[in-house]
Amino acid sequence: MNIHRTPQLIRLAAAAGIALTLAIAAPAAATGAPPAATGVAPNSYAPVVDHEPFATTLARMQGDKAAVMERQQALLRDRYDLGDHPAKGVTKSGGAPVQGGVRIKLPKEMTWERLAAMDPAAIRKDDLFPAGFLPLPHPNHGEGGMVFPHFQIAEVQRQTGRDLTRFDLDFDLPDHLLAEFPPPMYLTTRPDLDDVSQGKLVTTDNYYELFNGLLNPKQLEGLRLLVTPFPQQQFNTTADRRSARPSLGVACFDCHANGHTNNATHLVGDIRPQPFRHRIDTPSLRGVNIQRLFGSQRALKTIEDFTEFEQRAAYFDGDPVIAAKKGVNVLERGSQVHAMAEFQALLDFPPAPKLDVFGALDPAKATQAELRGAALFAGKGRCATCHPAPYYTDNTMHDLQVERFFTPRLIHGRMASADGPIKTFPLRGIKDSPPYLHDGRLLTLEDTVEFFNLVLQLRLTAPEKDDLVAFLRVL
Repeated sequence: MNIHRTPQLIRLAAAAGIALTLAIAAPAAATGAPPAATGVAPNSYAPVVDHEPFATTLARMQGDKAAVMERQQALLRDRYDLGDHPAKGVTKSGGAPVQGGVRIKLPKEMTWERLAAMDPAAIRKDDLFPAGFLPLPHPNHGEGGMVFPHFQIAEVQRQTGRDLTRFDLDFDLPDHLLAEFPPPMYLTTRPDLDDVSQGKLVTTDNYYELFNGLLNPKQLEGLRLLVTPFPQQQFNTTADRRSARPSLGVACFDCHANGHTNNATHLVGDIRPQPFRHRIDTPSLRGVNIQRLFGSQRALKTIEDFTEFEQRAAYFDGDPVIAAKKGVNVLERGSQVHAMAEFQALLDFPPAPKLDVFGALDPAKATQAELRGAALFAGKGRCATCHPAPYYTDNTMHDLQVERFFTPRLIHGRMASADGPIKTFPLRGIKDSPPYLHDGRLLTLEDTVEFFNLVLQLRLTAPEKDDLVAFLRVL
């Protein structure tokens, strides 16, 4: 933990009228211990010694699970319309419906037009910033750890017998608001084949039959390692785990399903104390070959660095002491890491038939709404400032300073304050990757446009917002 941030945390808590004695203690995640007593000194490390028998931890956390999940569901219901409302005539690359409409709930008697006309200080003073625009907590932020959607759990168990169920938590967002499953997989080397996964979730059970003869031996070995489970913080063979039975661990593609995403969630490993850790919405690996910044704080500069870091640190909340206890798998850089990175570099964006060879919208193929949206994207909307063609990323980071609009507060264990600089993610294939922003707080593209319209103070009209969404859906 960075002890120099502790006074800042206390000041923020005081401003919000919140006591944070527990929050500045060592993270509860992976300790297996009951909630800490007050007055515990800040500590960067999770305890190595188990504080109670596994059977006691299991019974206690299973007993708490229903209440934990209902609290999170109540938060989501207060923030969003979680209904199944597909956009008319729009599908993801594999044919699943794209969800439409603004899902963020506004404060009572407020409209988007009135809100957008206000300055940040006034919104902050009157506490009018929509709750759905605030950082989204993990299903249990104090505990943290990887949580998988039920469809991923069911398919992995069906194919391999491996169980990714947590006894203390379930995934929180509804299936229809997530990426399609299983997602198509596209390769830069064989665009003629379209979906090379053939509509299947790629696992240890089928990767060889699907890709033998399609990849070279090094790439095939890289794929094998990407679907092979290795020990992780919540899924391992020690008593300090969150699976009922000892587990082999998790695979890279358990979160990045078919080289894309299934929206599995986690907390970043490189921030302390616990309330300041960001929730992660698993980003897609499609087009990772054109990206130049990786990791939560974007300090990693190559796919190889990213791949090695995930196994050594991110799997264990950035704690090498706990990693040693739980059986960290140290990948060999010259062969294993290189092979995994080489395969990841083959993962392509989905086809975008309305874009030309420069990544721009082809006027001959576009609707009038899409053309108007493209003009807004490059002009009034200022989107192209950070998301230039052809891949719609500038490969750098930007701080939106969203904290201008609200008073810092603790939300279910998550301190909503400054997020700091965040990587510019590519927008190619963006309709396939809901929900949006780094923590998944924006459920639809319409929510995303409303967010940036307010935060960047663009003053877009309702028809302009619709046109911008139409353009985003063709990328």
